Amino acid sequence: MEYARLGNTGMQVSRLCLGCMGFGDAANWVHKWVLNEQDSRPVIQKALEMGINFFDTANVYSIGVSEEILGRALKDFARRDEVIIATKVHGRMRPGPNGGGLSRKAILSEIDHSLRRLGTDYVDLYIIHRWDYETPIEETMEVLNDVVRAGKARYIGASAMFAWQFQRALHVAERHGWTRFVSMQDHLNLIYREEEREMLPLCRAEGIGVTPYSPLASGRLTRDWSAESTLRSETDQIAKSKYDSTAETDRRVVERVAEVARKYGASRTHIALAWLLQKDPVTAPIIGATKIAHLEDAVGALAVRLAPEDVAYLEEPYVPHRIVGHQ
Repeated sequence: MEYARLGNTGMQVSRLCLGCMGFGDAANWVHKWVLNEQDSRPVIQKALEMGINFFDTANVYSIGVSEEILGRALKDFARRDEVIIATKVHGRMRPGPNGGGLSRKAILSEIDHSLRRLGTDYVDLYIIHRWDYETPIEETMEVLNDVVRAGKARYIGASAMFAWQFQRALHVAERHGWTRFVSMQDHLNLIYREEEREMLPLCRAEGIGVTPYSPLASGRLTRDWSAESTLRSETDQIAKSKYDSTAETDRRVVERVAEVARKYGASRTHIALAWLLQKDPVTAPIIGATKIAHLEDAVGALAVRLAPEDVAYLEEPYVPHRIVGHQ
């Protein structure tokens, strides 16, 4: 395993982060392909054995069950000081007023709920999952600063927003002397590269670590276009909304991933992740492994160094996509 500093911080994270959205309760959430606790634990344990120390979850994943599964597994398989736990806040956790969002009331409630479910006194990285259009950003940044000062989070991060919003949040924090964001978890892969226009340059300029989600485009970059569908590809409506409208143009990118994989004697997963890992300022793609084989394949990408001409070949067919994931 390789490790890198997260943005301008001194915290060292593994170059791959295990995303935990796939661990939870299929009966309790929108995604029916998630693993239950019994099936999740071997994947988490294997990740630790392979040197992964960075784990990403969210309060809304299976409405808290993902956090519970991750917390119990890390307590059994790891030492708290040796792992990096990230969780997120924003999604609706219950009906009615104040059941979600980034108000002071919501954040102060949800951080305590997350810590209880995770079985820990603090999280290493507390991430706002989306932009809250109904709460002033000054309110959100002030309460996040209070969460850090209270020792409940070591650092804060953001996810899935427009670059102008992220810049505004950074400016508000700097103006008031509050804790700044150190990471951006955005949607980035070979068939969705809209973040290259403004977000990545902003993160480079501000010393922000980037931890892309959906690095394999929900599996689309890992198999032939005409391959047999999976339970996730058939039922994940969120993934369908991201990619299906651009199927024909994306096909050419997927085909080139296969060509480059053959050239390197590597898997398509290796090539798709290697492309991300060489992109500045990407720190750690978030891999949503639900099988040990997924982990083993992903870690192999760390040994692949793409030549500049191969990077250019992979990128050449790309066409602009509509912005998704910021709502």
